[in-house]
Order: sequence, then structure tokens, then C-alpha cells
Amino acid sequence: MSLTRRLTLVFTLGAAVVVLGLGLLFLSETRHHFDELDRMTLQDKRHLVEDILRDANSADDARWRLAEAVNSHQGLYVLARQTQGGEIFRSHGFIDGLASQASAPSVHGGLGTWRQGDELFHTLAFRSTARYAAGQADVDVLIAASTDHHREFLVDLQRSLALYVAAAIVGCGLLSWLAVHHGLEPLRRMRSQAAVVTGQQLSERMPLEAVPIEMADLAQELNRMLDRLQQAIQRLNEYSSDLAHELRTPLSNLLTQTQVALAVRRDAPAYRDILASNAEEYERLARMVSDMLFLAKTEQAESLPRAEPFQARQEVATLIDFFEASADEKKIQVRLDGNSEIHGDRLMFRRAVSNLLSNALRHTPVAGDVRIGIARTATATQVVVENTGEAIDPQVQLRLFERFYRADPARRHLDAEGIGLGLAITRAIVQAHGGTVAVDSAPGRTRFTLTFPHPRTMA
Repeated sequence: MSLTRRLTLVFTLGAAVVVLGLGLLFLSETRHHFDELDRMTLQDKRHLVEDILRDANSADDARWRLAEAVNSHQGLYVLARQTQGGEIFRSHGFIDGLASQASAPSVHGGLGTWRQGDELFHTLAFRSTARYAAGQADVDVLIAASTDHHREFLVDLQRSLALYVAAAIVGCGLLSWLAVHHGLEPLRRMRSQAAVVTGQQLSERMPLEAVPIEMADLAQELNRMLDRLQQAIQRLNEYSSDLAHELRTPLSNLLTQTQVALAVRRDAPAYRDILASNAEEYERLARMVSDMLFLAKTEQAESLPRAEPFQARQEVATLIDFFEASADEKKIQVRLDGNSEIHGDRLMFRRAVSNLLSNALRHTPVAGDVRIGIARTATATQVVVENTGEAIDPQVQLRLFERFYRADPARRHLDAEGIGLGLAITRAIVQAHGGTVAVDSAPGRTRFTLTFPHPRTMA
């Protein structure tokens, strides 16, 4: 069942319960009101009968007065008879079966009921005193009031209430459907907006100003999801384009060299040189594929493969020893300051710092210096790799951590190392640890800062 039907059914059932409850309450109160009216009428007639019996001069006088007082009231019947004698008065049309109600009259006059077929009577039996006889005479009196006129009114009222309740339920059902249908209109608009979103059309967004407050958060989250999706697809397209560009050059070199080698018969040293050149291109391709696989695993990893506490200074010192030959070749001085414990993957940490150290040595001029600082704060450990040299252009800094991005627009392979994945891998590693990476460059000095949060602060 659709949400519209379910909500309409719930609202209609709720309205039906309320209307039926009010109808039943009204009927109950009406019946109680009629019963109270009959009780008051019977009590009033009791006082009248008692006054007549008290003031009458004789039995005939009492009979005449009772007839004048009672016979004008339709549906009201009175029976009066002496306890030690015959009847004093019986109203016209008095039903014989009612006489049984006067056989055991109550001194306090309780209200009773008597039914004959479909006809219902409210009765009041009491004992009074007639003062017209010598001395006093006890008289048993029964007053009965027919409820036919009340019953007819209640039947008509029930019929009217039934028609009203049925119409009210139908009306509430229609109004509920209209309200729910109109209330869910923003969801239908959101569905229409979502239907036009495709891989080629990702600019559509949910209209926040056209939805109720209750749906604004949902629409906002959907828009954020579409933003992330658009960014991911854009990165994928850029990645595919960059990958094709990067693979085209080594494949083209391999193909050209192979075709040249096959075109003319050559001696063994020439073939050896061609194979050596091809091997370099194969190494570049293998390294590129390996870096791409590592980057994909790092970005998709939900947890670190081998998380453990380790001393950052010890790992960085090992890397400095590894790059010592490269630093000595350019007479670069490498310094290491500070220490702190990091909880994470030791090998991934080494690779992140290794990429920064390798870039620093590559771009530091001869006789320059590289400084690696490790500092511990209240919430994280910061590893700073700083080197002397030319400043990085601010526009370049914005794209520095993108895959395959290099500042050289022509993408000339100045050396075998620069394939544009090192900084992207570094950022992915730091993000896998829940941290951030930042770059700050000024004339004469460039600084990369890796922030690794402590375990209790990692989200």
C-alpha cells in the first residue's frame, strides 16, 4: 500500500473514531436527558396527586380532580386505590399489566420501568394518604409515563446521526487524501528531479526553498550526495584522461622503438640498447600500475591494514639513511628534529614521508638544506618536511595533490621518477589515518605538513 493510501486510511479511521464517539456520546446524553425529564415529570405528578388526595372532600371529588389533572396529558397514566378498599381512580386507557407495578409501592418513590411489546413505560409507585374519609386512608398510587415520543425522537436522531457520520467519514477521507496528496507533492518533485540526473547531467539539485521544513534536511543531504557524486565522476573522468595521457607516451616509445628495431637488421649491441631502453619504459609502466593499485587500495580502505604504535623519529631516520647518497650528491644537509609516537601503519607512514623527502631533495638546489620536524600537540602529531628552493605558484598548490598532476604543462619526463602520483599517494595515506596534509610555500622555502591525530581523537 502506498504512503498516500496508508496516511489517508489512518486519518480516516481516526476521524471515524472521533465522529462515532461523539455520536454515541450525544445519544447517551440524550437518553439520559429524557430519563431525567420523565423522572421530573413523574415527581411533579406525584406532588400533584398527593395535593389532590389531601385536599379532596370526597372520593368522587378526588376522582374528578384527578381526571381533570391527568387526562389532558397524553401518554400519562395514573392508578390510585385504597389499601383497604377499591380503586379511587384509573385513568383512561390504563393498561392492566401496569397494575402489577403498584402492588409493592415504595415509600420513597423509586423510578421503575415496564415494557409491553415494543412500548416502554417509566413508572413511579408510592403510597399517599387521603384525608377526606373519616380519619385517614392509605392510598397506593402508580404513575406511568409512556416513552414512545422519546423513542420516536431517538430513532429519527439515530438515523440523522448515521447519515451525518457516514458523510463525515467520507468527507474526512477525501480531505485526508487531498491533504496527504498535496503534502507529498515535494517528494514527487524531488523524484522528478532525481529522474533527470544521469552520468552526463549531474547539475540538477533539489529545490530547498520549495520543500517543507521537515523535508529540507533530506533535500539538502541529497544535494550533498549529488555534489559528492559529481565530484567523484569528475575526478574519475580526469583520472581516465590523465591515465590515458600518461600511458600513451611510454607505449608510443615502445612501439616506435620496436618498429625501428624491426625495420633494419642490426648488430647485437644495437638490439641490446633498444631492449635496455624498452626495459626502462616497462619499469615506468610497472611503477605506474603499482602506484595506481596502491592509491586505489588506500583510498577505499575502511581501516588500516596493520595499525600499531611506533616512533616517528626512528622511521624517518631510516628514510634519511636511504636518501643519504642522493643528498650527498647535491651537497644537501638533511636535519631531523623532535619525536612523537604515532598509531598507524608503519609502512604507509614511511611511504608518505618518503614521497615528500624525495620531492624535497629533487627540488632543493645544490648546497641547500632539508629539515624534517616532528612535534606532538594535544590532539595530533605533526610531521613537517621543509626545504629551500623556489616557491610553488599558488595556482599550482591548489592542484598539487591531484593524480598525475605536474606543474609542467607539457608533461615532459624530466626524469624517471616524475609520474605525478607521489603527492596523491601521500594525501591518501594521511587521510586513511584520519589526518590532513597541507602545503605552504614562500620565496626560498616550501613546507609540507602531515597531521596524524591521536587514536582517541580519530573520527
